[in-house]
Amino acid sequence: WGPEFMKRLLQHFSILATLACAASFATESDARDFTSPDILVLGDSQLTFGSGEVFLDFFTDIKAHCSPTSSQAQDLKSLGDMSVGVLGVRATSLDSWVARKGKPKGKICDVDPTWHVNARAFGIIMEKNKKYVQIGQHEPFKFCEPNRSPFEVMFQEGYYDPKLFIMSFLGNSAKRWAKDKEAAILDVKETMRQIPQDVPCVFMTTAPSFRKKTVDLRLKAQQNVYEAFMEANSRCSFVQGHTPETVKENLGNKRYFRLDKSGRVKDPFHPKPNAVKKFFSIEMGDICSAIFQQIKVPTLLTLAP
Repeated sequence: WGPEFMKRLLQHFSILATLACAASFATESDARDFTSPDILVLGDSQLTFGSGEVFLDFFTDIKAHCSPTSSQAQDLKSLGDMSVGVLGVRATSLDSWVARKGKPKGKICDVDPTWHVNARAFGIIMEKNKKYVQIGQHEPFKFCEPNRSPFEVMFQEGYYDPKLFIMSFLGNSAKRWAKDKEAAILDVKETMRQIPQDVPCVFMTTAPSFRKKTVDLRLKAQQNVYEAFMEANSRCSFVQGHTPETVKENLGNKRYFRLDKSGRVKDPFHPKPNAVKKFFSIEMGDICSAIFQQIKVPTLLTLAP
């Protein structure tokens, strides 16, 4: 316990205190650095591998695409600067985003064993110099906490607080929803419990794929999840991505899907950006109507004295 020992001990405690302060400051700084997008688009691998940039373009400039009336243009002001974040997480659907544990949650939170990434982000939440990201890592994607669902973490106070929330899912729940309507109802009810009541929301099913067998399954799944939203009295607007027009456009259309060197379709599930642009042009009316339905500002009636 001589002078030299005490000097070293004080230096040790000083270093620990400095590190603790730095860690505290970094945590506070990270929290301050994150800004929630005004519009959040969340979906599956169709966003990751083809449609993410098209969604970003559309929702960044709703006014140009939707040609609002004067009253609708006024309603658009509720979206603020209309900053947009688009996030596509592959192999996920509603059951993963509401799960507090197990395999469904693992599709979001477990690190991909091969690629070590499982998502792609666009817009305001895009990580600099990172084309792909792993959910659970980095400030915009810290949705993975024990015994809490990704939605519960996402929408906690001080984190994501969008003024319009768009969900785009279908394929990864196609078998689940087509086989069992009760599963669709369960997923929808839990989703509506976990999304804050004051967040306007739109649920869109994804664009049709290349093969008829896949499209037929997804049409059945779409009908069941649509009925689930209706039976749950969901406050979200619903847009059907699989319609006679969109199916006719995509089904068997090789121009809209990636080909191998021999000219065969190598990815029948993820339409290319040119296909997604056509999808939006077909669906424009329904998408715009859903947006304006969600952001419509109530008119207060003033009674004459």
